[in-house]
Amino acid sequence: MARKNKPVTIIVAAHKQYRMPDDSMYLPVHVGAEGKKAADGSDLDLGYVKDNTGDNISEKNPHYSELTGLYWAWKHISSRYVGLVHYRRYFAGRRISADPFGRILLESELRPMLRRYRVFVPRKRRYVIETLYSHYAHTHYGTQLDETRNIIREKYPEYLETYDCVVKRTSGYMFNMMIMRRDLFREYCSWLFDILFELEDRVDTSGLNFFQGRFYGRISEIIFNVWLEQQLRTGRLREDQIKELPFIYMEKIDWFKKGTSFLKAKFLHQKYESSF
Repeated sequence: MARKNKPVTIIVAAHKQYRMPDDSMYLPVHVGAEGKKAADGSDLDLGYVKDNTGDNISEKNPHYSELTGLYWAWKHISSRYVGLVHYRRYFAGRRISADPFGRILLESELRPMLRRYRVFVPRKRRYVIETLYSHYAHTHYGTQLDETRNIIREKYPEYLETYDCVVKRTSGYMFNMMIMRRDLFREYCSWLFDILFELEDRVDTSGLNFFQGRFYGRISEIIFNVWLEQQLRTGRLREDQIKELPFIYMEKIDWFKKGTSFLKAKFLHQKYESSF
């Protein structure tokens, strides 16, 4: 599954059967495949590539979410550009369609941009009345970010000033969605998973419910911004080599519930208990 001759491979992280894009640029990956069984007791087969093949961390999926797919892509995909999207959230192209699947970014739309850009990210999510740190601390547990900062200070001290700057911002690139040139993708994954594996040894998860226990994927959303900003600060990347793309949801979002939960977290200190 190296896909050496493909200019772009974007994995679609999925844990269940779902409609998938027809474009061959996309590779559906069953995340959390390790140990999953069908009703008859056989290994669950969704018809997708499984993230428990070869070098993998599939068993960590209950805590790492789509990052087990990201790790698998790091170890197994050799296309010139590598990316990740979700079965319910994609980068959008320019086409207009009532069917959200008719609006998904196509390889024919992306390939001309590869000559100019090295990194593609979703449009920033803007919290307005929250910083990245305060939003995380209100909805999850700030101590997890604090320990992440300690690890960065110890293992990647050159990133510390960037970290402190980024977490004070009120917007960032979220969802662990990206498309990157392979060399940058590999550098990012090496940095990211080194930090997260160390974080596993330092954070007590015994008192967390299932939803809050999936925090490694949320930590990575924030520190992706740290890594990207550091590449700009050091000249590894230029602003004009990063392209923001619109993104689309494949299902309706309950924005009232989402907004209400956001306000309850900020003002009433009620942690998030589920996705929206």
